[in-house]
Amino acid sequence: MGRTLRQREPLERGRRMKGVFEISRVSRYDDEAAVRYHFPDIYLPEARRLVGDWIVYRETRKGGGSMGYVGVARVDRIEPDPTLDRLSYAFVSNLLRFDRPVPIATDGRYAEALLRDRLPGVGAGIMLRGKAIRAISDADFAAIVRAGLAEVLDPANAVRLDLDRLDGEDDARRILAAAPEEQERRIVQILTNRKLRDAKFRRDVREAYDFRCAVTGLRIINGGGRPEVQAAHIWPVAEGGPDVVQNGLALSGTAHWLFDRHLISVTDDFRLLVSHNKVPAEFRGLFERQLDRIHLPGDRGLWPSRAYLDRHRERYLAA
Repeated sequence: MGRTLRQREPLERGRRMKGVFEISRVSRYDDEAAVRYHFPDIYLPEARRLVGDWIVYRETRKGGGSMGYVGVARVDRIEPDPTLDRLSYAFVSNLLRFDRPVPIATDGRYAEALLRDRLPGVGAGIMLRGKAIRAISDADFAAIVRAGLAEVLDPANAVRLDLDRLDGEDDARRILAAAPEEQERRIVQILTNRKLRDAKFRRDVREAYDFRCAVTGLRIINGGGRPEVQAAHIWPVAEGGPDVVQNGLALSGTAHWLFDRHLISVTDDFRLLVSHNKVPAEFRGLFERQLDRIHLPGDRGLWPSRAYLDRHRERYLAA
């Protein structure tokens, strides 16, 4: 019998805690980092303790993985797999991918107490067997996440990331000015600060598109080193869209304005759609070069998600 009739088991009592989810580039599980983590039920006790708190994703060696920590997300709920027995889903939100993988060990010091405290002669690989989901201390979690977001939190990058304009954003300004130790103490505030999340999303999308507008193909960097291209969410954050490159497009200011108002959209084969009865003729000339296909990232893994494009196109067709 499948799991559709199984009653959900109550969450274990006790405080929430932070954790680690192990992921692989090649996996038999139905994972989508921004949405869900698929796992065997042997890990249910550990997974339940993480609901309502944060996890870091660590990539295994399988499939050429980095073996480092690659992102952070919040665990919202656990549900049984409706079709496969003895498997469950952890549904997540607020994913942020790290600028680059954070090593499992730096200068011989492991990032997790579990590995630092292992017995002499016991390798890290042995310690991690059977621990695809595991708890991690608040301090270790904070150190990993801060290292993963180091570029956004470095004041030297403020102009490039549009974080030099923080009028009325006192929390973001104080976080950026804080010492690393204080940033680690306030790591959850960093993860939930909209200004900082927008900066991370903007950085990732702009770089993926080589700072070129997906619609016009133009790449403009002003004299101060600030890219003119903006980052647009395909599925808005206010409606549940994630801050991932696959949910973004690099767009010029005009194209961004039109895209947010569903006056232009994108097909599943990445051709531009233009609402000719609503977009002024002088703007339509900007799009002529991209009607066959928009400019896309060199890495196909960063191309817009068709699921997110579907959502946007529905609104475009209804506009």
